[in-house]
Amino acid sequence: MDLDLVSRTVSQGLAGPRPKAVVDAVRRVVGVPARDVFAAALAVRARTDGLVLADVDDAITSGSVVRTWAMRGALNLVDAADAGWLVALLGPRAAHGLRERRHRLGLDDARVAHGTQVIAEAAVVPRTRPELLADLAAAGMALDDSRAFAQLVAHAAMAGEVVRVADRDGEPTFLRAEPVVEDEAVLLNRLALRYLDGHAPAGWEDFATWSGLPTGKAKAAFAGLYPPAARPEPPRTVRLLGHSDPYLSAYRSRTFVVPSGFEERVQEGEGVVNPVVLVDGAAVGTWGLEGDEVQVAPFAILPRGVGSLLRVETGELGRFLGQPLTLRERA
Repeated sequence: MDLDLVSRTVSQGLAGPRPKAVVDAVRRVVGVPARDVFAAALAVRARTDGLVLADVDDAITSGSVVRTWAMRGALNLVDAADAGWLVALLGPRAAHGLRERRHRLGLDDARVAHGTQVIAEAAVVPRTRPELLADLAAAGMALDDSRAFAQLVAHAAMAGEVVRVADRDGEPTFLRAEPVVEDEAVLLNRLALRYLDGHAPAGWEDFATWSGLPTGKAKAAFAGLYPPAARPEPPRTVRLLGHSDPYLSAYRSRTFVVPSGFEERVQEGEGVVNPVVLVDGAAVGTWGLEGDEVQVAPFAILPRGVGSLLRVETGELGRFLGQPLTLRERA
């Protein structure tokens, strides 16, 4: 058993006592990748006790958690209380990195500034994607390319003007955000402390990779910080982690958790991290949901005693999804 891996599972809330609120699980790791809402829900499930899928939807609907573009300019599910300062710190740099992409879509700086203002003024009440497109067209900025709108609204979010709230009628919906003005040094220190608390053991290189901050700022933010006090070692823990779970996407490298020779089974294409079976912090296989079956493809013979714990975890996943599930091991 690798004690560093076990410590990381405890830091991330995957092992040991787990909370019963969505916001607590999200806050623990600062943010959960949320491009795929179902994958975000699976990340919450693995870090909570007793919840069901509807609880994640309810947390988004109530506004206790929101989706916004934060770490590395990616869409994340975060505690609503964290959204403002995270965007204030990370948004401008991420937005600048997408400037050329916006230009290729016909969004020069002047159009971006105008469109961002239109979106911000319209979103004083929740506005869906079609409504915002109509608002933009009425302001003389019709967008026929869905990619251009996606880039524009992401920029508005990274500028701290809007956040994504609960979908309405199946459409992405956005609301005006409250501006945050705080000293960058204070925000850097806060983010480094929160990252270390939810991801330790970790170094400044991991912090830089996860946050998207330049190496100089990441290294300076970590200077003088110490890992949190050691938490009690949990009993053997088996978890079914979904796509792009923070445990696999929040560090510089995945070699600490994925055995050599199986990286391609976990990393599938650009930015796609497959679901894995985690045993005491180490990936022992991948898995997928096919109908009412959890199909596990182990990297090798599973360690003694893992089978029974995996069946329990499969049952917990089924309870969360509201459907009985059976476990099947594939060759």
